[in-house]
Amino acid sequence: MATSTAPAAAPSTQAVVNIGTRRSLLARVQADLVKAALEEAWPERKYEIHAMATMGDKNQVTPLHDFGAKSLWTHELEAWLVERKLDLIVHCLKDMPTQLPPNLSIAAILPREDPRDAFVLKASLAASPNPPTLATLPPDSVIGTSSVRRSAQLKRLYPHLKFADVRGNVGTRLAKLDSTDPNETQYSALILAAAGLKRLGLGGRITALLSKKEGGMLHAVGQGALAIETRDDDANTKALLSRVGCERTARATLAERSLMRTLEGGCSVPIGVETEWAPAAAATSTVGVQPAAEYDQAGNPVGGAAAPQESNQLTMRAVVVSLDGKDAAEVELTRTIVTREQADEFGREVAAKLIERGAAKILEAINLNRDIVEKQAGGA
Repeated sequence: MATSTAPAAAPSTQAVVNIGTRRSLLARVQADLVKAALEEAWPERKYEIHAMATMGDKNQVTPLHDFGAKSLWTHELEAWLVERKLDLIVHCLKDMPTQLPPNLSIAAILPREDPRDAFVLKASLAASPNPPTLATLPPDSVIGTSSVRRSAQLKRLYPHLKFADVRGNVGTRLAKLDSTDPNETQYSALILAAAGLKRLGLGGRITALLSKKEGGMLHAVGQGALAIETRDDDANTKALLSRVGCERTARATLAERSLMRTLEGGCSVPIGVETEWAPAAAATSTVGVQPAAEYDQAGNPVGGAAAPQESNQLTMRAVVVSLDGKDAAEVELTRTIVTREQADEFGREVAAKLIERGAAKILEAINLNRDIVEKQAGGA
């Protein structure tokens, strides 16, 4: 795998396709997944991965919510893309801002890995005869998470627990969790993305998977999905990516991102979502409409009738929670989604329902709190 040095600038029609990613182990594993998919689809082409340390990677101390923007994971790589030193960038979709720089866009989203959050117990607790759950952990047990979305939902559901920020890559976080050093924060458990653990071969560390039904937790927008960013004018790279994207994943995550964009949320705002396609038997048929089996990159139906086991009924659950967990707005809606335009509209509809149920007041209070903290920091 290539180092973090930038590749020489060259047109995207060159034999080698330059893939950009962050330097962390997980990011490289994810870039390898994309490279493997492209190699299978286009074996005659050559691919090179170029990794760099982004601002978010370099600062492993500051809590994520203090950065106030998702671009800390993306903008340095995007500069290489604009300069044509890269042909595409592999991102965790949950790390991408909902508004991208001019002339850049998401060209493909790969089939989604498990989007749920994972409850990971300290190794010594996990090895006990009766490992505790979130509900049965002793009062004041410390849960490590760098996400205000996770901590806000957990405060609401499990007020007997305490929460502490934890930064670093997955390996570093697990080492902090299992540490017995009395000078370090003694975490009882971590909440991590299941997708990252599974991609790293660490699925065995998962104590429980969290969802609306199990643990009451909704995941982050875009969690578990890999997005590939390109230049709008790069038809060659878009053609390569046309064979590796998953349209159903794209539609589901587009609905999630439309929700977040409408609420003007970011990684520091506690918006949780959960989307799932209903099985065909549970779906409501639409009289006079025969859904297509496949959809092109624009979301337009092509080909014949859908396979019997498929459904175009998408359910979205969403929640906005105050930082202290005391106030929340929730909604669950199901709609037939067969185009990306419908997915985008669905996200806006869910956002409107959340606003009706008090989400705007919660978000206003969060933004006011952030402004006060920033002013205090500026005067320090």
